[in-house]
Amino acid sequence: MFLLMELKQFLKAANKRERADLAVVCNDSVSYLYQLAGKHRYASALLATRIEQRTRQAAFGTKGRLKVVMRESLVRYPEIFVGVGEEPAEYDTSNE
Repeated sequence: MFLLMELKQFLKAANKRERADLAVVCNDSVSYLYQLAGKHRYASALLATRIEQRTRQAAFGTKGRLKVVMRESLVRYPEIFVGVGEEPAEYDTSNE
């Protein structure tokens, strides 16, 4: 299980190459990532998911220096992710 971190903390702890790699994966600039981190802008659902996936990969290789940035912390309305990526709920098929 990974620990969590805000994007602002991630960018501060990451080296220049790690920040650039994150920007390339997201098809944006490092400056735009800083705007997201400062809450001056909000990420789309797709961009937030890409950031989460890439930070998860980066966190795996840094032995605890970097942590995962959750997509819910990057969007204006985090409730859009409720139920996404979770196991489907069991439901009763009987008519009784």
